Amino acid sequence: MALIGPSTVAEDKREQVAHYNWELISDTGDVYNFNEAQGKVVLINFWATWCPPCIAEMPSLDALYESYKDKVVFLFVSNESQETISNFITKNNYGFKVHTPKTAYPKPFDASAIPRTYVIDKKGFIVIDKTGAANWNSDGVRSQLDDLLKD
Repeated sequence: MALIGPSTVAEDKREQVAHYNWELISDTGDVYNFNEAQGKVVLINFWATWCPPCIAEMPSLDALYESYKDKVVFLFVSNESQETISNFITKNNYGFKVHTPKTAYPKPFDASAIPRTYVIDKKGFIVIDKTGAANWNSDGVRSQLDDLLKD
């Protein structure tokens, strides 16, 4: 499946994250509070191991993660069991952690269809809102992240 890069949300249509009160549990059992991401560039990916489009975009997300993990907050979120997630991550040799929600996600996030990926700027505005698989390791996404990191 050939994947294209996601498009950017027009500035006048961008929604702002309502609040950062959201707790997640990592695949290692650590609790992560989304408050820690406030003021940073964030990529959130809602996905599942049983979802073919999710699996299709994972290599590009992993490559992007490996390049930007020290500059961007990456949150990979799944409602599946930690065992299922861990087995999938280990089998595919991905380097990122996967979180499960401990509390409800803040508005305007919506994970009713997956994969669903958001890129949020330092001010909390959603710059990319993509439902469906995409090539996240594209030059366009990298350029967008570089610009957001400069702001």
